[in-house]
Amino acid sequence: MEVMLQFLSAIGRKASVINLDPANDHTNYEAALDIRDFVTLESVMSEEGLGPNGGIMRAMEELENNWDDFLSQIKKLGKHDYLVFDCPGQVELFTHHDSLRSLFLKMQKADYRLVVVNLIDSYYITSATQYISVLLLALRSMLQLDLPHVNVLSKIDLLSNYGQLPFNLDFYTEVQDLKYLLPVIKKESPTLLGEKFASLNEAIADLIMDFGLVEFEVLAIEDKKSMISLLSVLDKATGYTFGATEIGGDTVWAEATRQGGYLGSISDIQERWIDNKVEYDALEEEERRQRMEEFKRENNRKLTPEEEWEEEVKRWEAEQGEKFGKGFKNGI
Repeated sequence: MEVMLQFLSAIGRKASVINLDPANDHTNYEAALDIRDFVTLESVMSEEGLGPNGGIMRAMEELENNWDDFLSQIKKLGKHDYLVFDCPGQVELFTHHDSLRSLFLKMQKADYRLVVVNLIDSYYITSATQYISVLLLALRSMLQLDLPHVNVLSKIDLLSNYGQLPFNLDFYTEVQDLKYLLPVIKKESPTLLGEKFASLNEAIADLIMDFGLVEFEVLAIEDKKSMISLLSVLDKATGYTFGATEIGGDTVWAEATRQGGYLGSISDIQERWIDNKVEYDALEEEERRQRMEEFKRENNRKLTPEEEWEEEVKRWEAEQGEKFGKGFKNGI
């Protein structure tokens, strides 16, 4: 979240983060609005004798019951803020519990344009059975929330630490023919129990492919280009990119994203973070060191994180031959 906020600040977009996790009492960002000012997990657990998971769901129901008060506080943040909701991680809230869905639908009726960003640790694609599981969860979340939905494989920069994948990265991001995974699943579970569930795994794979809804973007938090690419996708999902009215305040965001400009392919991500990570790490560290030294010589101080993002945006502009422009509408 901290890196995302640095990026939004660097491109001049005014962002406000809203904490919707009643258990999160130590955020690494300054929340513009916090659910814990209305209801806390500890109070719900104490008053109703619930455990952590049940407590979080009950807290979301309490927020739903008092949503008008919470929404009035959101509106005080201003019409020109780009809103980022930090949600709880309990999967039940996205797969079958109705409170989050109800809250977001009410926001849509209040003329907020929303997109769900579903962050999934890329570690889960290293196991065929876990990959099938996260695909099913992602599909269920998309159907439950009924909003524009962007699934993201995060921590791609760590993927090379987990060994070689059976398939290239695009197989997992594009959710290609999952039947190729079935032999891999059998190898992972060579027991009688594994054979027993073979037909179930095949049925789940067929279900996911029949819907044809799930695919993934990728995010390497240390790769600024992948962050630029992801924000471009989110802006298109909300309609921000295509608007003419300035919301968010950014005057340097990419006009090129309106044209679908190149932001780096999955094959580039694979080469950078999986196939040749060590070589790229060394090269980029040296380039960064030289840029920092040059900036320090010229300005007699170090680059701030926001200025590093600005430099990356400028380099992207130079590569694309495009300038960043304006978007519209508020809400992630």
